[in-house]
Parts: sequence; structure tokens; C-alpha cells
Amino acid sequence: MRRLVALLALSLSALIARAELPPTVEQALAAAQIPASSVAVVVQPVDAAQPLLTHNASQSMNPASVMKLLTTYAALDLLGPAYTWQTTVWSDAVVVDGTLAGNLYLKGSGDPRFTIEHLWALLRQLRVRGIERIAGDIVLDGSAFAAIDFDPAAFDNKPMRPYNVGPSALLINFQALRFTLQPADGQARVLLETPSDGLRVDNRLRLVGGPCTSDWKDRIALRLQPERDGQRLEIAGTYASLCGERPLNLAPLPPATQAAGLIRALWRELGGGLRGGVREGRLPAIATPLARHDSAPLAEIIRDINKFSNNVMARQLFLTLGAGDSEAASGELAGRRLADWLFRRRLNFPELVVDNGSGLSRRERISAASMNSLLLDAWRNPLMPEFVSSLPLAGIDGTMKKRLNGGAPAGRAHIKTGTLEGVKTAAGYALDGSGRRYALTIFINDPRAGAGNAAIDALLTWVAEQR
Repeated sequence: MRRLVALLALSLSALIARAELPPTVEQALAAAQIPASSVAVVVQPVDAAQPLLTHNASQSMNPASVMKLLTTYAALDLLGPAYTWQTTVWSDAVVVDGTLAGNLYLKGSGDPRFTIEHLWALLRQLRVRGIERIAGDIVLDGSAFAAIDFDPAAFDNKPMRPYNVGPSALLINFQALRFTLQPADGQARVLLETPSDGLRVDNRLRLVGGPCTSDWKDRIALRLQPERDGQRLEIAGTYASLCGERPLNLAPLPPATQAAGLIRALWRELGGGLRGGVREGRLPAIATPLARHDSAPLAEIIRDINKFSNNVMARQLFLTLGAGDSEAASGELAGRRLADWLFRRRLNFPELVVDNGSGLSRRERISAASMNSLLLDAWRNPLMPEFVSSLPLAGIDGTMKKRLNGGAPAGRAHIKTGTLEGVKTAAGYALDGSGRRYALTIFINDPRAGAGNAAIDALLTWVAEQR
């Protein structure tokens, strides 16, 4: 009888998840002065019914960019891995002797990665089709997404940083300009790599000595000033000579201005003429299709979103969930479709708050338990390989490229990370020492969360060393 009781007690204990954090994780948190109450953790084998470790699992927390896992998994399941976006060109007049007698229309459907190369190729299709001059305007139609009142400075008062770009059905080159900074002859040179008709760069950047610090971008001051014939971007502040040559991506221009400057510049480089201007508008019913660009498939798009934590692309994808046949896509429609999808997959997340689907938000919330349920559901989904392969591989690529190099989890953990002020998070899948796979989630919400990477790495290492 005693032996039976002992066996039952042992079986019961095996079903109860460990509540204490691993000693190495506790030590890393203590060193960072982060209390355990600010941390939520779930670790569960993907082939087991119960977690191995839970800590504050039901606590509603800000997941930062880990929220992209919800957006990308939902999109993959709802839209399919082969889903694509189309950017199309139309005309409302005929071409006579190389001249389009009316307007040219560029209509977007929300492509998250319509870059300068894609725009150039699309415009070149027009030249191949015999269009040398456009007598009217080039009209930009972004009506596939409902209009939103978006303030790029609202999140962190850095409106020219590319991660603060708002969504657009006709997002061109991420609304960004690429600059190259380089020390030369005792001065800081600023090279504008992305063509932009009407933009003048006023370089007032000073070259200084000293080390190249991680906050080198914050030492650069930017100001956009309107001029009679365009815009002047003043670049001031300091740049350390030891930084060498570095790229700097900025989004200084409003969406329509950026698109117009890039289109005019590329069209001119291709030898095209334009009598009118570039403006926003709607595609008329009488328009005739001329050319089309198909995006990369969704399975490839989510790799960019998750591997490199691209906020703008995640916002584009979230809104695409709300796209319909007759109604412009909106955050409200996307949220409804997401909620319906969760219900149908029997994923009950009562604490869930989705703002824009990217994690670049102070409002978004989810618990570690809910994120764990999402990861386990994704593991059982037939599309699991596409989803897992979109996550950064520890010590190998993406946002985990420089983390855990040479450590036990390197090459054995697919982990999405997240960072905001006061937030450090990670979630994904990891193999232990015997080849068993675990779903794991760790959320840190604390004023000292910036020092939380060591605790996250300690958890990943602890999982990797399980036997």
C-alpha cells in the first residue's frame, strides 16, 4: 500500500510544473536587479500535455515584438504560404507615338516589401511597352487600406526612424531613404543612396574623435525644412571617425512626398518624360491595366518580419488580414478576423490586446500562458515548418545572430525576441541535449528590463542542457 501511495505521489509530482525559476536565471535577474515578480515564463515540451516550468504564466504583459508571432502565424494559416500582393499600373488614355495622352495610375494592395528595385522594374515595363512620355499625372492609389490618423512621433518622438513609418496600401521602399556616412579628409560625408527628386541634403555633421558608441545614431540631429522647389534635410550633430563607413536609414518625408520624389527620379533615369505631377487619387473605372508586380510569397515575407523584427512589414500584414472584396482594410476589421480565427482554433486569450500587430506599442498585451498555447498550436499545424523557419536561429541569423555564439543553444533554438523601453521578451522553440523540442516564452516587464538579456540567455541555456 505504501509503495502504491509513493508511486501515485511520484506520478502526481510529474504532472505539476516546476514553479521556481532555474538558479542561473534567478542569478541573472538578481544581477540586473529585476524582481521575479516582473518576469513570466513557460517552458513546455511540444510532445507533452503539461509544462516543465511555469512562472507568473497567466499575468498579462507587454510582449513587445514577440507579438509578431501571433500576427505571422495567423496570416500564414488564414492566407496561406503562397499568398501574394499585387502592385498594378493602369492608364486612362491611349499611347500615341510614345506619349500616354492621359494619367498613369499606380495602385497598391498592401505589399509589405515593395522596394526601389521592384518599382524600377515596374516602371521599366512601361518603357518596354512603348511609353516614353506621360502627358498627365502619375496618380498614387492607396485606397485598399482605410485612411488612418497616424503620427510617426507618437511612440518615442523619433518620427524619422524607419520603424515608426505608418502602414500604407502603396508603401514604397518602406518610405525610407538610405544614406551612407563616412569619414573622409577630416569631414563626415553624407551620401544619399536612394534617389529623391526635390530633396536637398544639407550636411552639417561634424566628425569627432573618440570611440564609436552604440548610440551613434542618437548623436545625429535631423530637421526637415520646406523650400520653394522641394525639401531640405538638415543633418547635424556629431559622427565619430572610428565608426568608419555606416549606413543610415531614415524616413524624413511624408508618404506622398517620398513616393513622388522616388518615382520622378527613377522615371527620369529610365529616360521617361512627365508633363504633369505625382499626386494621390483613385483609379477610375475606365482605366486599362498596363503592368503588374507580384510580391514574394507570404512564407518569404514572414521570414523578413520575424528574422529582422520589421515593424512596418508586420503592420502591413496585420492590416491585410482585414482586407475584403468591397471594404478597405482597417485595424478594426483585422482585429475581428484575428479574434474569429482564435475562436475557431479554440485559443482563448481573454487578456489579449492587439494594437497594430507588430509589438511596437505600449498597449498590446498577452500572457506567457497564451503565447505558449499559440506556439503549441502552431507546432501541430501542417504549416509548422514555414512558421518555425521564419524565426531567428540562435547564434546564426536575424536578431539572434550575435546571441549565444558558441553556447549550447546556438543553432538549436528558433527564438523571436522583443525589446521596448521597460520590456525584454523572447519566445519560440528550442532543443534540449537529447533532441527533445520545447516551446518556451519569457516576458520581462520592468524599468530595468534593458538588462534582461542575460536572464533570457540563461533560460535558453538551461533548456538546451536538459537531458
